[in-house]
Amino acid sequence: MRVIAGAAKGHNLQTIEGLATRPTTDRIKETLFNIIAFDLPECSFLDLFAGSGGIGIEALSRGASEAVFVDAAAECQQVITANLQHTKLQDRARLMKTDVLSALDKLAAERKSFDIIFMDPPYESGLYEPVLQKIIEKGILKQEGYLITERSSQIPLETPAGMEVLREKAYKTTILTFLGLEETK
Repeated sequence: MRVIAGAAKGHNLQTIEGLATRPTTDRIKETLFNIIAFDLPECSFLDLFAGSGGIGIEALSRGASEAVFVDAAAECQQVITANLQHTKLQDRARLMKTDVLSALDKLAAERKSFDIIFMDPPYESGLYEPVLQKIIEKGILKQEGYLITERSSQIPLETPAGMEVLREKAYKTTILTFLGLEETK
């Protein structure tokens, strides 16, 4: 796995061994970042279930002003830290060493909100809806921002009240869904 473009282009990233994480493939990552490229400069980016940190690091490399990485697994935390140091992007990064729902509570208490949120929970975890619900409840997504979920094409996604699907991009086994907040009247 490598950084595709930007300040850290070409840097190889460490990944987690085994099946505990599923790094986003380079093909999907490249398509994703082509879609969001114009929104990245100076944005605040939240990488939930960050794994090796590859998505948030790509966002920083392409000009995000900050990225917050959330992962509860100690091995993932070590790899994210190493990858941030290797790419020299740690000055604009924050690693939260906790589960995603607790991190969202803490970010809300700090009154933090983000332009772009990326989430790729373990496919069978059942965490998609609870995390989306908490993001809405806590105001973690800026009104003009959007959230991207990566999921298996075998797993349906219930769009929670208060959010709407902006776009979907389907691959053989993976679907990227872009969600935004419904406009308040």
